Amino acid sequence: MPPDDRVMREVDPGTLPPAADRAQVRVTGGYLERLPLAAVASGLVDAAEIWSFAGRDGESDADCNRPCGTPDPDRPGLSRRVFRADGPAPYGSAEALAHVAAHGAPDVLCVWGLGVDGALMEACAGAVTIYNSIDAPALRLPDDVARRFDLFLTGAEWQSDEIRARIPGARCLVLPIGPEFASGDTFHPTEAPKDRDVVYVACTQPYKRHDILFDALERRPGTSALLVVGYGHMTEDLRADAARRGLDVEVVGPVPHDEVNRQINRARIGVVCGQHDGAPAILTEYQLAGLPVLANADLVCGLQYIAPETGLAAAPGDDFAAAMGRLIERHADYDPRPHALAHWGWPASIARLKAEIDAIRAGR
Repeated sequence: MPPDDRVMREVDPGTLPPAADRAQVRVTGGYLERLPLAAVASGLVDAAEIWSFAGRDGESDADCNRPCGTPDPDRPGLSRRVFRADGPAPYGSAEALAHVAAHGAPDVLCVWGLGVDGALMEACAGAVTIYNSIDAPALRLPDDVARRFDLFLTGAEWQSDEIRARIPGARCLVLPIGPEFASGDTFHPTEAPKDRDVVYVACTQPYKRHDILFDALERRPGTSALLVVGYGHMTEDLRADAARRGLDVEVVGPVPHDEVNRQINRARIGVVCGQHDGAPAILTEYQLAGLPVLANADLVCGLQYIAPETGLAAAPGDDFAAAMGRLIERHADYDPRPHALAHWGWPASIARLKAEIDAIRAGR
C-alpha cells in the first residue's frame, strides 16, 4: 500500500527556506504577503514564510498534500507552508510542532486572526511574537495564549486600551497590517480614463455597509459607482438592490490584485463605508492608486489614514452624500500617493516595527 501522507508529514517536517537575495525582493500582494516581504527587503530577516492551517474546523485538509515550504513563484524571498490543524481555533498542530522541533523557532513569529495554541507558542518561546486580530475585535485569543505575545499590532488606540485592560502591561503599537506596509508597486495610477465616479472594493458581507453607499447614490442622481467584490454571500442581493433603486452600479470580481488596481483607476474617488471593521487595507490602496478617499466617520479602525491630503470622512446620510459630491468635483485637486508612501508605505511601516522589535530584544 502507498505510505499514509498523514504519517509521512508528521515525521518529515520539511526544510527551511533559503536566504533571499534582497535585490530581487519586491513588496507586492495582499496584507498577508506585504509584511514578511517588507521584513526581507529591509534586511530585518533573511527569509520569510507564511504558515497556514488546513483541515481546520471541519474544512477539507486537501491542501496538506502540497509540498511543505513551497516558494512563492511570484515573490522571491517568500515561501508558504501548510500544516494540518489538530482541532478548532486557537489552532494546534503536531506538524507545526515537529517543524519547530527540527529547525528551531523563527526569529520573529507573527500570528493573525484566531491564533495558535499555547503549545506552539511555547515551542516558539525564543521568537519575538507579534499578534494582530485583523478585524475590529481587538483580541480574538484566550487570555492565557495572549499573555505569551511580546507585541500587539492594533488598528486604533481604543483597541490598544482594550488589550491592556485584559493583559496588563501589554506592549501595543497602532500599526494595522492591512493599510500599513502599503505597496506602491501593486497599487499605482494607470492614467486610464475615468468612467466611474465612485469605487468601493469590499467583500459582500453586511459589515461592509454597502447600503450607506447606495443611500448616498440615491441622494445624488446621475452618480455612477463600481463595486469590486471578493468573497461574500450578498453579491446578487446588491445587484438586485441597485436595480430596484434605479442606481448606476456596476459589479465586478473577484479579481486578482493587478486587476483590482486597474479597476480602481477607472474611478474618481474611493469609498470605505463600514463601521465595525478592522482598518481596511483598501484605505491606503486607493491612495496609492491616486484616488482620494471618502470614509464613514463612524469607522472604528483606520480613520488615521484620512488626512487633508488623502480625503474626507463623513457620517452616513446627508453628510456622506454631500461629501461624496465635493470629493468627486475636486478629485483632480488631490494627489494622495506621495503622502501615503511617506507615512504608511512599507519602508515607513517596517521601520516602526523594527524599532519595536529592537526594543523588545534589548529588554530581554
